[in-house]
Amino acid sequence: MTVKIMTDSASDLSKEHYNEFDIEMVSLTVHLDEKEYADGKEIQPKTIYDAMREGKSPKTSQVSPESFKSVFTSYAESKQPLVYIALSSELSGTYQTAKMMEQEVKETYPDAQLQVIDTKCASLGYGLVVLRAAELAKNGASFEEIVEMAKYHANHMEHIFTVDDLEYLYRGGRVSKTAAFVGTLLKIKPILHVEDGKLVPLEKIRGSKKLLNRMLELMEERGTDFSNQRIGISHADNLETAEKLATMIKEKFGTENIVIEMVGSAIGAHAGPGTLALFFLNSDYK
Repeated sequence: MTVKIMTDSASDLSKEHYNEFDIEMVSLTVHLDEKEYADGKEIQPKTIYDAMREGKSPKTSQVSPESFKSVFTSYAESKQPLVYIALSSELSGTYQTAKMMEQEVKETYPDAQLQVIDTKCASLGYGLVVLRAAELAKNGASFEEIVEMAKYHANHMEHIFTVDDLEYLYRGGRVSKTAAFVGTLLKIKPILHVEDGKLVPLEKIRGSKKLLNRMLELMEERGTDFSNQRIGISHADNLETAEKLATMIKEKFGTENIVIEMVGSAIGAHAGPGTLALFFLNSDYK
């Protein structure tokens, strides 16, 4: 029996990806105007960004234990292997909840082939890990092969990103008040990356042209084998800049396989409109 791949909505993959690879998806919850929405299903990211531009502060909450238990139990009962590739445990409690439910389900179904993986990744960087696992699953790879490959891609995934306003990350508890204040005050563009699953400020750049060039420099410094790997770019209602960055990457590195997606509502509620992120492997593509 083929292995089923499961992700959550913070992977920022499109419905086309879910359909093409038959990926199971569970939603984080987005809270806006005292209403709750299932991320990726009941609310469009553009709605979140427009609300944030109006000064509203959407909130998010993790996937419920009941959702995980229900899905895990159904696969255990049908004896279909399931690998849930999760959002970074440093950014959400979703992984920990899933891990608890995995253990609970395995008490009832000890032979279940069920594994939860902490990617320490987010947005489309996380999504690229899921896509690689889903390709393998579709081609009939074993449970062990898929788990090993997902861990490899997660461990080697680089996240280089910038936000329009650090205030959004501060509100969500993702950066300190000092970092947010200094960035806003000087009208500079921060570059951040992900280190062991956490968002970490890297540099400060003045001017958007310098910013894209510096992102490419960081890509060249940290990455390898760009012509053979899939590159990810995600944006928060900023498609024009995302496409410009993609063109620069194609011209500089000869990369053909570039996936561009909008940052989903759950991640976007923390990062804010204008966010631009670049994802690539810092080791050979496998």
